[in-house]
Amino acid sequence: MCEELGFEKLLGEEGFFARLLGRAPSGAGRDLLYGPDLPVVLLTGGPGMGKGRLLRAVRDRFAAKVPVIHLDCASPVYADRADPEPGARSAATEALVEVARRLCTWQGTGGSFAFPRLFAGLAMIATGVAEGTPEAVATEAERYEDLPQKQRLRGLGAGDFWRGVLRGTIRNLLTTLGQALDPYSAAVSNALLDALFESLAPRGRAELGRIYGAYPGAAGQPRIGLRILAADFRAGGEAREVAESFLFRALREDLEAAYASPTGWLRRVGRPALLLDHAESPLGEQLLRAVLTDRRGGQRDRVVIVGTARRPDGGAFLHGGLPPEEVTPPAEYRPADGAPPAWSRRTDDGADRAPLADGVLLLRMPLLTGDQLRRETVRRQQRAEPEGGTNRRRIDAAVARLSGGRPHTVIRLAEAAAAFRMPADANDRDILDAPLRPPGDGTLERPVADVLLRELILDQLPVRLPTEHHDHWLDLLTHLSVAHDTECADVLLRHHQSGHVHHLTAHHVSRLLADTGWPGCERHFIGDFGLRQLLVHRLYGLRPGGAAWYADHHLLRDHYARRAAPDGDLPGDGTPADGAFGSLTAHRMNHHLVSGGVDDVVSHLAATLPGRAREWCAELLEIAQAPYPGGADARRERAQGLVPVDGPPLRRTVDQLLHAVWLCEERTRPTGKETARTLAKLLDLLSIMDFEGAGLLSRTATDWSGLAENEQPLLRCTCTEQLRRRR
Repeated sequence: MCEELGFEKLLGEEGFFARLLGRAPSGAGRDLLYGPDLPVVLLTGGPGMGKGRLLRAVRDRFAAKVPVIHLDCASPVYADRADPEPGARSAATEALVEVARRLCTWQGTGGSFAFPRLFAGLAMIATGVAEGTPEAVATEAERYEDLPQKQRLRGLGAGDFWRGVLRGTIRNLLTTLGQALDPYSAAVSNALLDALFESLAPRGRAELGRIYGAYPGAAGQPRIGLRILAADFRAGGEAREVAESFLFRALREDLEAAYASPTGWLRRVGRPALLLDHAESPLGEQLLRAVLTDRRGGQRDRVVIVGTARRPDGGAFLHGGLPPEEVTPPAEYRPADGAPPAWSRRTDDGADRAPLADGVLLLRMPLLTGDQLRRETVRRQQRAEPEGGTNRRRIDAAVARLSGGRPHTVIRLAEAAAAFRMPADANDRDILDAPLRPPGDGTLERPVADVLLRELILDQLPVRLPTEHHDHWLDLLTHLSVAHDTECADVLLRHHQSGHVHHLTAHHVSRLLADTGWPGCERHFIGDFGLRQLLVHRLYGLRPGGAAWYADHHLLRDHYARRAAPDGDLPGDGTPADGAFGSLTAHRMNHHLVSGGVDDVVSHLAATLPGRAREWCAELLEIAQAPYPGGADARRERAQGLVPVDGPPLRRTVDQLLHAVWLCEERTRPTGKETARTLAKLLDLLSIMDFEGAGLLSRTATDWSGLAENEQPLLRCTCTEQLRRRR
């Protein structure tokens, strides 16, 4: 159930993948989507959006009907396999060999596949083995001996262009040669080429001539092409990448030949697919770059390539180094929009130099709808609801707000909340302490917040995060959860990286977060609402009594106090800080409010209201856009006037209003009609008081109470708008 949650339409009998592969999960044929020039499909979305889960679901649904190979490009296994012979293997070649070997055992319609073209290239790079002797080369080449020819039933004609490389042929030839020649001479490569070409039928020799004669610098001579390929591979760096990319082309050519041959045309159905999970990794990006470059240059094959991309633009490598404002967005498909869009490649004079993004179709990973989210939480509930479902509805609301519809977060929170009861007047973050037994951990239970931080942050570190920052990446993000803009983020980073040789700046962190797929927000440095709540929750628990929380806010409060002092910063006249606040005073008061300075903030607001009602309302919203620290929460009672407060009527009313607005702006508790009535009442009281501009607050009372009643943010920003749309 979890694997397909939210993807039902994509995976259905008439869904996107059935048409892309030409075969429904039931086995029925489907009209092919796109072609013969195919786009590379990239599933875009940040951590927890289900990219890997969707790829696994495609594999599980379709792999019995069409050849579908799932490859985890972030797995260390390929580099580990290459390590014993770095001159003859690489992570890329080991990944290609794994794909080929899986397809060699394909038992579906049309039978298994053979890879003679790929085999020829792999055999030639085998000459780069460390020993370099004929025996060592033969041993390395024989690693691939299961690739060039299909297993066939007795009595069937050969038909393959590989006439039949008998077991040991290459070994025998090279061993004999090695007895008479210098084992390190070029004769080893020549002997291997002789063994390859003499084993071929005429059609096979012609085909190898077509493939490897096209290698850069070969001038139509396949033997020269194979020698250059081996030399490029041994050279390493960019030259090796050229050789690896060409081997990927050879693999796709082998697949294309299996479909395009007379027997393949009659027996094979649909399209083969290669699913590249974690394609933002170096190996994944290399494979994507190779196929996109080939197709831009006119190479055509029917292999469906589906990869993952954390960044919403698919990845910087697609755009040829252009600055963001000059980038032409790739074609995209949002499943909620219905039918997939038409797609075609540029055909003008500059098409062969177009950015690689021209060959891409972005599939935007869908967020869960409110109905899908509620069904998932209800499905997991384990106890009856004597209160008429009050607890379940409260959990539904908490899961919705903290997840923002991010599927992985929904699944984990719903699972943790199965037997959890929300405390009375709970903050949504209370659910983050619910115990969860993560997959693979046996009987060990941990708070669901710890599980999510492990899975969303530590298990998905930014690809370009320097190694020296891996150990404290989560700690840095935790402290940055209280930052609003790059200035206060840099203040926190300087403080928490003191003593480190290498420092990250706010610009670095912002870029790394964007590369990982986390959204931005103009008012919050950590722009994803759900991630920010996880980090705030962790920050408060880092030290007893929320000491780490208070220390960070005091650091920022004092920074903005010093910033404002030389200029005599007056309310409403301060210098904006990156656009998150209208003044330095408002920024300082925001951090003072959530670190124990409530009474000072009330005094400031009461003193600055007369004569500037509109500006004052904007400042009030900015100051109150902050999470509430852990512990008992008396804001609701204080907003309703149930907590005694000293001072004149104006100050007492402002105190109540601040706490009511704070409840609305934190976005982790229901507000509804009760808070809406409180807001309207308090603003109406202020509107009839005797100070300049008081009457303007009557209109504000109507506007704010209407928003609060419908659980809408009073101060809009990117992350609260996203949260609002998920309701």
